[in-house]
Amino acid sequence: MSGLALVRKPGPRIAEGIVTHIQREPVDPERARHQHDAYVGALAAAGWRVTYAPDADELPDAPFVEDAVVVSGRLAVLTRPGAPERRPEVESVAAAVRELGLKAVRIVPPGTLDGGDVLQVGPTVYVGRSARTNDEGIAQLAGLLPEREVVPVDMTGVLHLKSAVTALPDGTLIGDPRHVDLPGLLAPPEESGAHVVLLGGGRVLMAASAPQTAAMLEKRGFIVTKVDISEFERLEGCVTCLSVLIPD
Repeated sequence: MSGLALVRKPGPRIAEGIVTHIQREPVDPERARHQHDAYVGALAAAGWRVTYAPDADELPDAPFVEDAVVVSGRLAVLTRPGAPERRPEVESVAAAVRELGLKAVRIVPPGTLDGGDVLQVGPTVYVGRSARTNDEGIAQLAGLLPEREVVPVDMTGVLHLKSAVTALPDGTLIGDPRHVDLPGLLAPPEESGAHVVLLGGGRVLMAASAPQTAAMLEKRGFIVTKVDISEFERLEGCVTCLSVLIPD
């Protein structure tokens, strides 16, 4: 599997990003840029063609590009983030996906939807009910994706659904049962081990902060690439937040 990887460079105000469920810690913008470059390099090394959304230096959370758009096939669902200060991030992402030739549609008021609450696993789309995503946003997404089964998911103690659970290449859900209750959940040794990006085939991208989970997945036959995203983790970010992968 290969395709396009949509990303956005972190700006100088990244340390001002929203923090909800963890205590705020200092963030080094320069180190964040270097880590982002390494993350993008890992995507490129796995065969993904990287394209950048326009810089948005005035918007601290803009590098978490996943929250602005959900892509299903050739359809780009532009979100309406639950945090009002993040809504200006969407317009430049809209321009980027249109340049990529995708059809763009929108979540509209009173719906709210963050892309980080949307986990796509085969024909199923799990959507977290969160402080950022409401039932109206979930209903609109279901209406825009009639060919998919949209399943609302309750969760606690995390910002987004994909802060608690993602899926492995074989479809197994990996996540923290303290935050989300889903059948067949594989619990990782570390909290950040719940976050994987599928690179294609049996390859996954994970945070370097989850070495025990990486070893566990390698024993299950997966090929694991680890990247240090510690500056983004200080802002409740994870590997899934920093890109939108659009398969060919």
